[in-house]
Amino acid sequence: MNQSNKKHLEFIKNSGVNYFLQDTPRNWFESEQNSSFGSLKDVNNDKLLKIQQIVEKIKVLDTQLKNTAKNLVVYDGSIDAKVMFIGEAPGKDEDIQGLPFVGKAGQLLNKMLAAINLKREEVYITNVVNWRPPDNRTPTDDEILQFLPFLQEQIDVINPDYIFLLGGVAAKAILSTPLALGKLRGTWHKYQSLQLNKTVYTIASYHPAFLLRSPQYKKASWEDLQMLQKKLNEKN
Repeated sequence: MNQSNKKHLEFIKNSGVNYFLQDTPRNWFESEQNSSFGSLKDVNNDKLLKIQQIVEKIKVLDTQLKNTAKNLVVYDGSIDAKVMFIGEAPGKDEDIQGLPFVGKAGQLLNKMLAAINLKREEVYITNVVNWRPPDNRTPTDDEILQFLPFLQEQIDVINPDYIFLLGGVAAKAILSTPLALGKLRGTWHKYQSLQLNKTVYTIASYHPAFLLRSPQYKKASWEDLQMLQKKLNEKN
């Protein structure tokens, strides 16, 4: 086993991941008045209480990221969503507004959702890391590990039917794999948690910010979105 694989296995072991896929890739909110944590459209007190508890734990998390960021960015959308979209970390616009995917990448995500007949308020949108890294750099492995338990808790609370991973960081965190995103996309993976009595079908695709820089990958992203749309249509 080479050093890279050893490091990755150590990453998975230390993350407290409670699901296993062997050789294939395979787990906030204050008040409705506080728009920094998204818009709550659903009345579900039990879920809301659990989300609030997660938020409080994130607030007191000892991380250097909060020293350079302006606002904690947790999620936007519905806590009763059947689809979760998970990105990497807040950017400049997200840091200012306290909401995920509100900049140019967020505008593209909104168009992507509309293309498969989904509305932003119908899905749950979050990130692996909830504070903006300085200069929009990629989160480190240590930072991913710090926030991963809270992301897993969110999945357990939301209990989605599908997870759509936006970018390599999200794929690494949720699928626990060293494989490149290009090898992961285009197929369904299975996310399993000890807290959920079901399998959550998961697909990895490109981050909207990447698509803005590399529009030649939009066709592949559209194919992934169509896979999600097909699943949703079959369920309905």
